[in-house]
Amino acid sequence: MTHAIVARQAGGPEVLVYEESEPPAPGPRQLLVKVRAAGVNFIDTYKRSGTYKVPFPFTPGSEAAGTVEAVGDAVTGFVPGDRIATAEGINCYAGYALVDEDAALPVPDGLDDLTAAALPLQGLTAHYLINSTFKVEAGHNVLLHAGAGGVGLLLIQLLKAKGARVITTVSTAEKEALAREAGADHVLRYQGFPHHVRELSSGKGVDVVYDGVGKDTFDGSMASLRVRGMLVLFGAASGPVPPMDPQRLNAAGSLFLTRPTMGHYLQDAAERRWRSDEIFTAAADGSLKVRIGARYPLAQAAQAHRDLEGRRTTGKVLLVP
Repeated sequence: MTHAIVARQAGGPEVLVYEESEPPAPGPRQLLVKVRAAGVNFIDTYKRSGTYKVPFPFTPGSEAAGTVEAVGDAVTGFVPGDRIATAEGINCYAGYALVDEDAALPVPDGLDDLTAAALPLQGLTAHYLINSTFKVEAGHNVLLHAGAGGVGLLLIQLLKAKGARVITTVSTAEKEALAREAGADHVLRYQGFPHHVRELSSGKGVDVVYDGVGKDTFDGSMASLRVRGMLVLFGAASGPVPPMDPQRLNAAGSLFLTRPTMGHYLQDAAERRWRSDEIFTAAADGSLKVRIGARYPLAQAAQAHRDLEGRRTTGKVLLVP
């Protein structure tokens, strides 16, 4: 017997209930993983609340790290005892979770389990955003919102490693210190940020904006771009962006707007391994610092969601069974 978090209906954090459960059985080409830690992400709150439709009862969580306990038929790349992480697991807010073999990412020696659990979703997201969605190069001016968040702190480091100039927004002095420690060149508050971005870019605007906040920052993000700049809207922490007239892109300077999702940047095993190997290796050798801002026992998943949605967390939030 083990435990899992179960939501029987859509709603607020209070619908997340800690229950006894049986470990699932791996099907063909699946791994049964003993979860060492599970990542808490905004997409989990969207599914819990009903913003993203899922069938109920529902156990959240797609991100975790742990040890392979058993393998299903036709598994060839893993054996019991292997350490893996994933951003595409199944019902990971639990003591045991299933992971499709293709979605399992080997954890290298030198990378501890908690750091491995903190990296897959945010690390792979940061990697595809700056290598594939908009290919950042030395000399690019970048605006990144929520620089002290889990993705933000990773992005700042990876952007600086590419030679970009990084402007970021945060909400508090504590978060400003974290963003500066990660290497941000300029740290702004949200109030009036487009004006300050224009000042910092000699009136031209930035090459790309990475916006995971959504509704509250979208207009300002557009106003911060140079002619033919790109707005990469990759999240909606403040709520979804209302529908807009595409003519706005024309009027603002022939802008580009994209709304990527990670699944489209993990098309096959080779792409997964390319991204995860680069991110995991950087974390293992210390060139990429991973901040675990909060750890909660699995039974406190509801509180973890409250704190994440209330913007009371920095870095990565983990649940530990």
